[in-house]
Amino acid sequence: MKKILFLASFLLFVQFSSFSQGSWQRINVPTVQYLKSVCFVDSLYGWIAGDSGIILHTTNGGITWTAQDTHATHPVEDVFFLNRNEGWASTVNFTTPPFGTILLKTANGGASWATQLYPTENIFITCILYRDSQNGWMGGTPHALVKTTDGGVTWTQAAIDTSTLAFFPVLSIQFYNSQYGYASGGMFDIAGVVWRTSNGGDKWYAIDPSQAPADEVHGLHIFDSIHVMGAGGDPDFGYGVGMIRTSDGGVNWMYDELSIQGNAYDLDFRNDSEVWAPLGPRRLMIYSLDGGVTWDQVTPPDNAAIYDVTFPDDRHGFAVGRDGVVLKYIPPVIPSVDPVNSASNGYKLSQNIPNPASSCTKIKVTVPSRGGLPDQAVTAPAGVLQLKVFNIYGQEVASLINKPLPPGEHETAFNAAQLTQGMYFYVLQLSRGGNTIMVDGPKKMNVLSGR
Repeated sequence: MKKILFLASFLLFVQFSSFSQGSWQRINVPTVQYLKSVCFVDSLYGWIAGDSGIILHTTNGGITWTAQDTHATHPVEDVFFLNRNEGWASTVNFTTPPFGTILLKTANGGASWATQLYPTENIFITCILYRDSQNGWMGGTPHALVKTTDGGVTWTQAAIDTSTLAFFPVLSIQFYNSQYGYASGGMFDIAGVVWRTSNGGDKWYAIDPSQAPADEVHGLHIFDSIHVMGAGGDPDFGYGVGMIRTSDGGVNWMYDELSIQGNAYDLDFRNDSEVWAPLGPRRLMIYSLDGGVTWDQVTPPDNAAIYDVTFPDDRHGFAVGRDGVVLKYIPPVIPSVDPVNSASNGYKLSQNIPNPASSCTKIKVTVPSRGGLPDQAVTAPAGVLQLKVFNIYGQEVASLINKPLPPGEHETAFNAAQLTQGMYFYVLQLSRGGNTIMVDGPKKMNVLSGR
């Protein structure tokens, strides 16, 4: 009976603490305007913005919101804050000449905003990124990838290679560090584009046309200087949500379509493995628990159309969309199950090598010379060691060891090609005297190209 209870509790612990997604709840805000942008600098201070020049501010994690006076009447396309005080926003004017962008800037958290007309007419800025108070980037339509080095007083168009896709609308800009950056955009039913720079933005290079998707690329996530993924898809719902990836710093890109129809308008990671993307008018949100390898879908509260999502940390998230909808992320409940500490019991389970794995991968297990557990005598029976592999749903998919092992280091090989692509985890258990306990693990195993 104890063994059954332990295994059930263990699977719940691993599934929910490492691989279970949270949920979303709608929170009250004093507007019904279409909200297009959300920015939080920490778990408490955040801003949301949208139609009719509206910007709302919270200092308590979304419990209450205050409207800020922007003196703007046009839609706010994007709002970006560097810290609790310094922020920028863009409003676009399509209705009265001169058509173009009015930029907003604040140094006091939005208590007051200064306005500035973007110097070039018929350029509509839709995304803003500042790396510090002086150096920033903006992107827009019909073509704009511009840089400032004086806090937004002046702007200079970036140097872009002369490829076919160089001068398309820019929808998102991200930098990994001072040198490596990526931007994405494109035009519906014409081409999606990703640009890359490795010299701080002095020169940008567009994706090779042969690797470009048919529709624009929206949100970006940079894992490191060479591994990047972006999200997009078909706004007409005719094709699956698109995910584009590079593993060589943007020289080559691979585009995949999910079985879920629609267009991902943003992309943000909660932690190393959990990522969310809103599908806007499709009235769905999709999520992945294995870093974007596999995806599932959920319907937002009130069947809302969500367009922008952000996670200031792994416990807090916010999303916004049409009709004044603001959602707050509710982290998964983590049951408490404490395995025996491997540092004190002497058993050791190593990380599989190679990881990620596509075929054969090896795992080392160390068995202590004594009984292993603090309450066991030297002459205690060794017991049966079990090395098991589970999928993200807590289902056992492989048993690699199931026998007593003598003291020392043991290595076992596992053919990961028999598994479907995705994230797995493995544990080392000891069965002795009718009881089964976990002595080390769980550890993650990422299978890149299984069956």
